[in-house]
Amino acid sequence: MAYTKYRVDKVAARKKRIEAGEYIKRLRLAHDPKLTQRALADKLKLSYYTFISQVETGTARVPPENLVGWAKALGVDPQEFAKKLLSYYDPHTYKALFPRKR
Repeated sequence: MAYTKYRVDKVAARKKRIEAGEYIKRLRLAHDPKLTQRALADKLKLSYYTFISQVETGTARVPPENLVGWAKALGVDPQEFAKKLLSYYDPHTYKALFPRKR
């Protein structure tokens, strides 16, 4: 195994993105059951509301530079939101930063 090559299990990564999208959808509906994808896109000043759908279905990710804005729009703590998304989007870094206590 080469240590210089970052190996990605595409099936597992896709599954994690889907889980992240489900998490975001739960946050959206918990924040306001009437908050549509279009309304969230408006809050985030996005040109296309379909991006919300892409994130919620796991075909796109929340851009790192927009994590705080998304957290605020969803009514959650930005640090906890970023930490949770890191666990989905980059589980190796998450485990390095937040090892399980035994």
